[in-house]
Amino acid sequence: MRYAAFFRNLNLGRANSPNREQFEAAFLDGGASEAKSFLTNGTIAFQASGIRSAKKILAAASESMGTNCGLVEPAFLREMTYLAALVDTQPFKSIDRDTVYDCYVTFLHPKAVIPRGFPQVSPRGDVKFVRLTDSEVLSVSYKPGKTPGNPNALLEKALALPVTTRAWNTVVRLVGKHADL
Repeated sequence: MRYAAFFRNLNLGRANSPNREQFEAAFLDGGASEAKSFLTNGTIAFQASGIRSAKKILAAASESMGTNCGLVEPAFLREMTYLAALVDTQPFKSIDRDTVYDCYVTFLHPKAVIPRGFPQVSPRGDVKFVRLTDSEVLSVSYKPGKTPGNPNALLEKALALPVTTRAWNTVVRLVGKHADL
C-alpha cells in the first residue's frame, strides 16, 4: 500500500532538514520498498505492507533524520487511498478560486480535538474553514492586506498542538502521481 507523510517545517536542504537523497534514504532504510519525495516541502510518498509497517517506517525515518540532520519536527501519516477519497469529494468545488488566495488542507495532530463551536472564520476574516474532520481541516485563505491568512498558525494556536498545512493542489497532484488506483 502507498502512504504519504507530511512533515512540519521540513524544507529539503535547509538547516535541520535532509536533502532529497537523505529524505528518501531515511524511508528506504526504515523499511519502505519505495520512497519518493514530492516537491521540497517535506512531503513523501512511500510503499509499506500495511498501516503498522507504515508507522514503523515513519518512526525509523524520523529518528534517522533526527540523528543525521537534526530534524525534530513531527510528521502526519495518511494512506494514499484515504487522500484519494478526500480529493474525490472535491471539497473546494463551490469555491470561486478567483476570490481566494488559495485552498489548503491542514493535517492535525492525532491528539487534536476540534472544540464544539469552533469558529468557521478567523478573527481577521482572512481564513475560512470549509470542512473540519477528525484528522484534517480544509480551508481557504484570503489576502485582505499584504499577507494572506495562515490556517497553520491559527490552528496551532487554537489547538496548542503542532499541525502541518499544504496547498490543496499539492495533495491533488500527489494523489494523481502516487495513488494506487
